[in-house]
Amino acid sequence: MLLLLHACSTTKKVPDGEYLLTKNDFKYQDGKILSDKIPSFAAQKPNKKTFFLFPLGLLAYNAANPKYDSILTEYMTYPNEMRNQKLRDSLFIKYNHPEYVGRNLFWNRFWHTVGEKPVIYSDGKTKASVENIQNFLVYKGYWDSEVAHSVKRDSAAKKAEVKYNIIHRDPTFIKDYYYNITDSGVRNIYERDIKKSLIKKGNILDQTVLEDEVKRITQLMKDEGYYKFNASGEQIYFTADTLSSRKDVPVTMDIHKDTLDGGFIKPKIGNIDIAVVDNIKEYEDKTIHKDSLRGINIYRVDTTAYKLQSLWLPIIYKPGDNYQQRDFDVTKRNLMAMNNFTVLQAVDGLRNEGTDKQNDSLIDVRYILKPMPKYDFKVGMDLHYSEILNFGFSPSLELTSRNVFKGAENLNISFSGIIGTTKDPKKDNALFNAYELSTQASLQIPRLWVPFKRYWKVIPKRYSPTSSIFLGAAIQNNIGLGRINFNTGLSYYANVNDIVSHKLTLFNTQFSFTQNKENYYQLFLADNDIRQQVFDWYFVQHPNIAAQYNNGQLGIDDVSRIIIRDNTFQSGLDQTQTDTFNSYRQSLANKDRQTQDVVISSIIYNFLYNEIGQKGYKNPFYFNGKFEVAGNVVGLFAKTTTQDGVIGNDTKTIFKIPYSQFVKFDFDFRKYFTFFQDKAQPHTLAIRQFIGIGIPYGNSNNMPFIRSYFNGGSNDIRAWVAFGGLGPADSQLDERVRSYAMDNVKLTTSIEYRLPINNMFEAALFTDAGNIWGLKDNGFGDQFKFSKFISQMGVGSGFGLRLNVAYIKFRLDLAYKMYDPNQPVGERWVMMKNKLLRPTLNFAFGYPF
Repeated sequence: MLLLLHACSTTKKVPDGEYLLTKNDFKYQDGKILSDKIPSFAAQKPNKKTFFLFPLGLLAYNAANPKYDSILTEYMTYPNEMRNQKLRDSLFIKYNHPEYVGRNLFWNRFWHTVGEKPVIYSDGKTKASVENIQNFLVYKGYWDSEVAHSVKRDSAAKKAEVKYNIIHRDPTFIKDYYYNITDSGVRNIYERDIKKSLIKKGNILDQTVLEDEVKRITQLMKDEGYYKFNASGEQIYFTADTLSSRKDVPVTMDIHKDTLDGGFIKPKIGNIDIAVVDNIKEYEDKTIHKDSLRGINIYRVDTTAYKLQSLWLPIIYKPGDNYQQRDFDVTKRNLMAMNNFTVLQAVDGLRNEGTDKQNDSLIDVRYILKPMPKYDFKVGMDLHYSEILNFGFSPSLELTSRNVFKGAENLNISFSGIIGTTKDPKKDNALFNAYELSTQASLQIPRLWVPFKRYWKVIPKRYSPTSSIFLGAAIQNNIGLGRINFNTGLSYYANVNDIVSHKLTLFNTQFSFTQNKENYYQLFLADNDIRQQVFDWYFVQHPNIAAQYNNGQLGIDDVSRIIIRDNTFQSGLDQTQTDTFNSYRQSLANKDRQTQDVVISSIIYNFLYNEIGQKGYKNPFYFNGKFEVAGNVVGLFAKTTTQDGVIGNDTKTIFKIPYSQFVKFDFDFRKYFTFFQDKAQPHTLAIRQFIGIGIPYGNSNNMPFIRSYFNGGSNDIRAWVAFGGLGPADSQLDERVRSYAMDNVKLTTSIEYRLPINNMFEAALFTDAGNIWGLKDNGFGDQFKFSKFISQMGVGSGFGLRLNVAYIKFRLDLAYKMYDPNQPVGERWVMMKNKLLRPTLNFAFGYPF
């Protein structure tokens, strides 16, 4: 039916004597050089096909009644607020159709709006396409290339196809490269970095490369203090000598300030003016109050609105400093990041520019700022995804109060909710069975909030240091087990440059309380089955314990504590019973982690090195390191003790809540290799290595639940779902228990090859490997050992498809288990057991790394 619709309706609105352009066919006679870029230079392209099959946009447009086309075409030229029934009626009369007055035409308007007009073949545009392609090839160095075209018309079908015949011929190469730079300072800088030059002897004479070299030199000189270097675009130019040959030509780069060969100047900063006004005229009238702070002139209408220092701090340079373009860029970024002002004007120029006195080499700078509204209120609804809650909905409210204490501080108060789906042991196909509600208040301070002044002498203003004080609360409900969290802390941020940044969080304190603990065995039925089996064995040997349990003198946890400490009982178990008992021990560890109440008071330091998106890094590297130490300060105030879970020892408490004591290291390394960089859509090989280590000590036997590691999920080892049964190590525990195991060491290695299909779709091939381990053996061989860890890593591979819509990347990855270390020895390579149509599906937003 769809094929019939496609065949019959694509030319429905093609006028008689015209042709629907259905195909541009590019034929390359001497190799597909630049074949990924050439089609984009066609001035006329066929209607887009969805999924490479049908032109759905054209079909939608043709679904509208053709008698309304002219009316709707003009209707859509009007602003949205004018499009109403009155306008439609006036157009009906204008086009001599008074009988249409009053018609809504909703569906016709809909199809007309979402559809795509038929592309009618044009001789003129086809000739323009030939010229565009020819110019592009010459631009890329193929001076003797040839482009011809032919048209195949089908009058009966009203369709046309255009074939472009392309001959590249041999390109023009750079025989020798020379440069002529009259200014000695500029020449010295260029020669210092000459190895970074993009112009190389023997390369194709590609104009794109020449332009990139101009940009590189321009930025280099600005960074070295040459103000408005090459601002006219005429101070750097190239000459190719074609007298001897068109195939091997010498190229000369010239850099001259002007025809008189004057020297380039490196000016200093002159006056710096900052004005906080409602409009530029208030500043120009000079009727507002003027102050000065450390050489910076500050103009204000209301002298009480903003403290002087809050307007001085974002400016990272001062009068008399040498010009540095980066200082200007960072200063403007600081002003905008304050989220207090709209920048009405940010201008700089040489004093007396255009006169004989301009060579005094002083730059005057002016920033005119308009205060933003005191309050800002936002309402949002987002799609949400996480490893635990999968897909869900996330409504949110956010209120911002600006300039709370007259120092450009912003108070943000937010309320948000998440409704999602988590794994339910009792119901495999459960939907929207979990939720989280949270509120967060944060005070954003555009400076370091420290008890001493002039901190900028230690931490320079160019690092853009800021502070944040936060306080939050959240309540979660996951298939019956709830959790209430409170958190607070003080964070400091500093950006050394565009690549390196630091974050230090002091007094990072979290209170985490588990609700409905008594429901645990009702929710985790496998744990309950194993527990009951061990209880039955124990009661046979200890009828007195059974009696106390049955009459209510001992609870489930009381009996579990007795059993787990009875070495005589454990030594009398056979191998099968021992395996079951190990699963039982792990189930108790799972229970303790998931039902614990805990206080975490820590100091966290983050170091980030990120080359992604930065100029000059074609194969970027990324590193995120995190160090956390918890429990040392709060331990000074702990006095009382309590039993920590079933298998834990007595632990100290604060406010009658056990506190955690640990050291934690997380290292995330990523490297991206780009291939076919000369193509419009290059390929990428992405590699990630994650290393995580948590070391409990002192008051803790294990890492707390919210700091422990687990396996699986769309951003981890994708062949296993989150809590999907991989690990710990190669233990042979019951999978129903093992699935919820968490541990203190984690390694994950991923490699992914990304292949663009077109501007909307991207394919990927990937392999993930990793696992979790303990720092000590918990009785079932889960301790990390260098001699064994590689053979204990789970391996999964697969392929994926990514869809780019606006600024959102939807991701679907299909993964298959290759090596499962938790299977018996000899059965761990499982790729032959995979069913092609039953992969592990991973839906997510954005790249996994």
